[in-house]
This record gives sequence, C-alpha cells and structure tokens, in this order.
Amino acid sequence: MQTRRKTLKQSALVAGLLAGTGLFPQYALAFNAPAFEAKSLAEVLKAIGAGAPQASKDVTITAPDIAENGAVVPLGASTTLAGVKQLLLLVEKNPSALIAMFNLSDSVDANLSTRAKMGQSSDVYAVAIMNDGKALFAKKEVKVTLGGCGG
Repeated sequence: MQTRRKTLKQSALVAGLLAGTGLFPQYALAFNAPAFEAKSLAEVLKAIGAGAPQASKDVTITAPDIAENGAVVPLGASTTLAGVKQLLLLVEKNPSALIAMFNLSDSVDANLSTRAKMGQSSDVYAVAIMNDGKALFAKKEVKVTLGGCGG
C-alpha cells in the first residue's frame, strides 16, 4: 500500500535525480535567462553578446506561409556557412521572442528544426551567430489562422 509519506519520499527522490541530470526546464534556461526573456531581436542579440543583425542569403528559414494551428508551427533554420557558433529561431510577436537557441560546432550540420507556439501572425527569424560575433538572419512572415497561445 502506498502511503502519503512514501509518495512524498519517492517524489523528492525523483526530483533530486532530475535536478542532478539537468532535466528541469528552468535550469535549462538558466544559462542565458535574459536571452529567453527578451522581447525583440535586438534584445536577444544584446543578451548573447552578438553584433547588429544583417540580412543574409546564406541563412535559410523554413516555415509555412500559413499556420493552420498556432499551437504547433514547424520552424527550421539552416546555413552552409562555416564558423557558426549558434542558430536561433525567434518569433517577433510572441511574449518571449526567442523560441530556440542551438549551440553548434563545425562538426554539427547547421540544419535544425523544431515546433513553436505562435499566438498571432508574425515575422519569424532564423539567426546565425558566427564565431566572430556577427549576426546574420533570414526573415519570413507566417500567418496564423488559429492562435496557439491560449487564443
């Protein structure tokens, strides 16, 4: 029979194990919380120490023209450039603009994708942060027909 005391003890043990392995989301964001709390592209780049963004044909963003459901919008970022330190995905009109930050090395193919929530139609950015601090981006407007952030 499972008692309340045993349940609490097991829950504490599981929480301790998860904290030790870094699987709690708030700990994953703690390494650069200001970037994930930023409201705009400029604030995100400032928080990670990158330079002013420049549009580039060498950075590609993959996103639908129209997202039927804003709760699960497929987004991707890629580049063929060498010397990419990070790839970022941002949604301009989301409460927190930064959706994903991928740390890369030359041994990793800079072609990544994820899914994001979008509450409304917005510009979406794929940003490549180079080893020298340059920020190169591609931008695409995504129209959302059904909001994903509680709308």
